[in-house]
Amino acid sequence: MNFTYLIIDISSIIFPLLFSFHPRLNFHKTWNYFWPANIMSAAIFICWDMYYTNLGVWGFNPQYITGSYLENLPLEEILFFICIPYASVFTYHCIGIYNKEFISIATAKLISIVLISLLVIIGIYSYPKLYTSVTFLALAVFLFFCSIVLKVKWLGRFYVFYLIILLPFFVVNGILTGTGLENPVVWYNDNENLGIRMLTIPVEDTFYGMLLLLLNISLFELFKPQSYSANN
Repeated sequence: MNFTYLIIDISSIIFPLLFSFHPRLNFHKTWNYFWPANIMSAAIFICWDMYYTNLGVWGFNPQYITGSYLENLPLEEILFFICIPYASVFTYHCIGIYNKEFISIATAKLISIVLISLLVIIGIYSYPKLYTSVTFLALAVFLFFCSIVLKVKWLGRFYVFYLIILLPFFVVNGILTGTGLENPVVWYNDNENLGIRMLTIPVEDTFYGMLLLLLNISLFELFKPQSYSANN
């Protein structure tokens, strides 16, 4: 039994969880909105994860996990979809408290259009590499839905937030993909991705993570009362 992946999960959430009760932050008061959003998002990604694990798109090294499973996913992988979104939405919440001035709605829309275009081109070009094509196209569709269809006003904040969250993302994902370890905790079948690595991290993980957090935050914003949103 090894606790490496479990320690990564716990380390990701422990400080955001403790600071959730800070009187200036009061993130715990948003739990009525966060937890339904997270449960719905986690359910989608866990099903996706199970399917791709079954196909051999990626897998988990038993050397670094406790050995408890839900179907073909280790317990730690399930916790990943709770711990990382919690820490991330907490960060997004804090940014909204301490800085209300973000890139304009027009600029956010322009960023979305450019990003959607690139994602569609790469997603189609990379077919049938499952990890690349599905991740890029799914993110393109959801960004289009948020930016062009719903015209959400918080997308500028999301882009600023995601730039900030990339630093801890590289730390956590770097360890999971093998940085500093003898073997990776999570391995990838390079036949199903572009084979481009940022150190040990597949480039697709950056966009997979963006989709995961965009879905969590979209539902979080959807469930928040308008009065709360206006004050935060």
